[in-house]
Amino acid sequence: MVIKKQEFTEDEVVIFDDAIVYKRGDYWQFRMWLRKERKYVRLSLGTRNRTTAIEKGKEQYLELFANIKQGKTHFSVDAKQAVELYVAHRQKDVEAGLIVPGRLGTIKAHLKNWLNFIGRDTKLKEMERTDCEGYFHFRVKGAGRTAARQVTVQNEQSTINAMMDWLFKRGEARIDGFDFAKLPRIDTRDDAIRRATFEAEEIEAIHQAIDSYCDRERNALDEREWLMRCVAGQFFRMAAMSGLRTGELMQLTWGDVWWRFHPVEDKATKRKRQIKLVHVTVRSSTSKVRKSRMLFYRDDDYLRRWRQTVRPHWEDDSDAGKLIFSADGRTPITKRALYYHFEKVMELAGIDRTDRNLVPYSFRHYFITERITAGLSYQQVAEMCGTSVAQIERTYYHLNDAARMTHALAGYEIDEEGVVVPVEDAED
Repeated sequence: MVIKKQEFTEDEVVIFDDAIVYKRGDYWQFRMWLRKERKYVRLSLGTRNRTTAIEKGKEQYLELFANIKQGKTHFSVDAKQAVELYVAHRQKDVEAGLIVPGRLGTIKAHLKNWLNFIGRDTKLKEMERTDCEGYFHFRVKGAGRTAARQVTVQNEQSTINAMMDWLFKRGEARIDGFDFAKLPRIDTRDDAIRRATFEAEEIEAIHQAIDSYCDRERNALDEREWLMRCVAGQFFRMAAMSGLRTGELMQLTWGDVWWRFHPVEDKATKRKRQIKLVHVTVRSSTSKVRKSRMLFYRDDDYLRRWRQTVRPHWEDDSDAGKLIFSADGRTPITKRALYYHFEKVMELAGIDRTDRNLVPYSFRHYFITERITAGLSYQQVAEMCGTSVAQIERTYYHLNDAARMTHALAGYEIDEEGVVVPVEDAED
């Protein structure tokens, strides 16, 4: 933008028709109007010499001009505005099918914790690479906050630096990431052993608790409350029997499932019979790993009865596009509602959760554990659950130890005194 002023004093020099260097007191200053940002850049050139000031003014102008051409801004957004820009960018990834909505929710949660640490009003261009060295201590040991697990903090740090890299490329930040403090190494084997999952008898208790929790007459439930309890109850059942992720279940439609009969032979009687299986298609657009997959599971007709229950509450009879875990087929149950009903069902089932981090995702842990201990290979389980063999091995390493113990004790029993003895000795 050409300077409107036409007459200048001896202590005012125009730089490339767009900027001006001028003397204030003993020192020369630089001033330039940034049309896009609608602000003046005012800088001290740190010199008393006129010739030096003109040269520095030209250098400053050329630097600003180059940044403008690259789309970079001079004045900084604050941390809150930076997060809003990045979230809007990732929202486009959701719309393009590059990430699932649940992933965007996780990104928002990670960056909310960062804002609590860095301060919402902190200017982005004033941040240094070392400004987040204390982030781990803040998240894990900070007073007045729920302690986060180390793996959670690592994931948050990755999200934060992904945002900073994106902002740096846009010219909104002067650094492309933070140098977080080096974290202690995680013992993945020990972490796997502590994975929260259910026992088989607890799953049976949960099935019974769901029946009781959803009993409309006994609990004197109105229509809305009864339906929401049923939605949550069927969600927990299918999670335990299919191993689907929470996000996958929430986006599952009736068009993604159908029933088929499979012939099996009774080993004792040699008689053949038919068992009913649910065939589930997980679409790539709803999968966390963006890959479609198919799986079968047996659910004792829970799902079919649920469809008969909820169908009268739809606007029409068509299954097309209707969400399974929804009271009206259109609005999915929220995570907040799921956690609320989960607490109620756990209490009703009498499950002791002392020192156990049991959450709705624990149904997936149960499913994977049950399939591995039933003899399926890690490859088979990984294909069913839409994950990698490496992830299964890292997370469920303790199941290898259980299998090794079973093999080691083959041919042995534990007598009444707790002593391990050979089978033939135990029979005497």
